Amino acid sequence: MDKKRIQKQGTRSTKPHRFHWRRPSKGPNESDDTRQPPNRPQAIAAAKMASSTDEILAALSSLQSQPLSILKLSEPITTVSTEPRPRSSDASSSSLTEAPTPSSLEADLSHYRELFSKLRFSYVEQVTKEKFIRAIVGEPPLIVSPQENVALEKENVGAKRRLKALKVEMADLVAELERRGRDLSRRHEGIETQTIQLRELPEKIAELEEGIAELRKLHETGEGPEMSLPLGRTRELVDERKAEQAKLDRELEQLRAKLPRKKKELERLGAEVQSLEAKRQTSGAAAREARRRKENALGGVEDDLEERGRWWRASEVVLTQALDT
Repeated sequence: MDKKRIQKQGTRSTKPHRFHWRRPSKGPNESDDTRQPPNRPQAIAAAKMASSTDEILAALSSLQSQPLSILKLSEPITTVSTEPRPRSSDASSSSLTEAPTPSSLEADLSHYRELFSKLRFSYVEQVTKEKFIRAIVGEPPLIVSPQENVALEKENVGAKRRLKALKVEMADLVAELERRGRDLSRRHEGIETQTIQLRELPEKIAELEEGIAELRKLHETGEGPEMSLPLGRTRELVDERKAEQAKLDRELEQLRAKLPRKKKELERLGAEVQSLEAKRQTSGAAAREARRRKENALGGVEDDLEERGRWWRASEVVLTQALDT
């Protein structure tokens, strides 16, 4: 009976115990303001209201002055012991010194879950042994009635039910925190990329403004009023010039198509000109001969040659005019 009472008494220690997290003490060079998170909503609102690039960059720099990272569970341990010690678990021991990554955080989480389960089992076992020994050696011995055991069993069932509900709620909360953490991580990476682009924008804007100023200087002394037209009128003028150029291209293609025929006609006319040139030379020689005979006054034959020369000369004039036209 006493042994049964002692076992029932030991079951009291299986109730969940609430652990309180103690805030780490302040360092000598650390104030209250350095550990409090910055007022991020107000800083973000100020960044949105900033009208210039410098103000936006200053606001982003103030937001990024303190890096966003998960609180390290090893912080109170590292403050006590500065000597590195290898850890007996499968988790990576470099997570204390290196930046946390998703894989290292998952390894640490599994390690601490296993560690706390072992600690809970050891704690329950130790407390049960202590109470068992105290009940044996105590004077008078602790006597527990069956009614108290039944009440403890009911209380234990209710506590287990509440603990199960809390575990489910905690699992949902952890899943929600993981989802929000991944979302915030993606948004943070996007903000860092946009911050880099924003820092590069002033230089690019300055280069573009310098280029615009140089182009304006080049076009200030334009050849005509067309150089100072607005963009819409300039586009209309460009379209008109393109239409004119297309029309000229079509005419040029038509002329190129007519070029072989004109060349053949030119060759034909050249051959006719050569024949007429030969006739002209012959007629000129005959005319000179007629003039010579006329000067010598050799009779009526010379008059006939003169008439023939006039006819050849008139024919030459008519043919020359026909070729010119």
